[in-house]
Amino acid sequence: MKLKNKFIKLNSADRLYELSIPIIALTGGIATGKSTVANYFQKANLPLLDADKLVKLVYQKDEVIEHIRRRHSSVMENNKIQFRKLREIFFQDQKVKNEIENLIYSHLPGVFKEELTKLGSPSFVIYDIPLLFEKNLESKFDLNILVYTDPEIQIERLIKRDHHTEEEARNIINQQISITEKKERSDLVIFNTKDLSYLQEQVNGVIENIFE
Repeated sequence: MKLKNKFIKLNSADRLYELSIPIIALTGGIATGKSTVANYFQKANLPLLDADKLVKLVYQKDEVIEHIRRRHSSVMENNKIQFRKLREIFFQDQKVKNEIENLIYSHLPGVFKEELTKLGSPSFVIYDIPLLFEKNLESKFDLNILVYTDPEIQIERLIKRDHHTEEEARNIINQQISITEKKERSDLVIFNTKDLSYLQEQVNGVIENIFE
């Protein structure tokens, strides 16, 4: 399976990490169902990498652990990063936030390419990237796909899934670019507004549309 030519828009110099193969962004908002769609893609044997999982791999690198131990020893315990403590200082101090983000992003290209190699020699790759629009990265992808659901459904799911109050759920959602704006900036939209069978139909339709 390969991406249809009409969806291949970039050359390697313009792609994320200067990839030689087309790269498709899969994104969404919190509680829109992006992870479910990613699982459907993987079950269809489509090559996919997950940004959140790559970040976890970066945190396992010896040089990253050493950097954090040296600069932020209070978050270390038995030579392991205590992520709850790290998140606390991350969100309390903008300088620390910038420092940690720069550290992680400096290692992401290498980890991405290592994990891509493990997929064999795919003719394209899908990148599950939650902060595509927040980081203004859409121009680095040949195609971007958004998993959309109505904002009120996001709130209902957050309350049910994570036991937030309605006010907490709204505050969390308001910290992201609105799902409506993301829809306007997307190339393709998968609507997750009904049940799972409807979502599966949406995913199948996208696969039939963009691959050959």
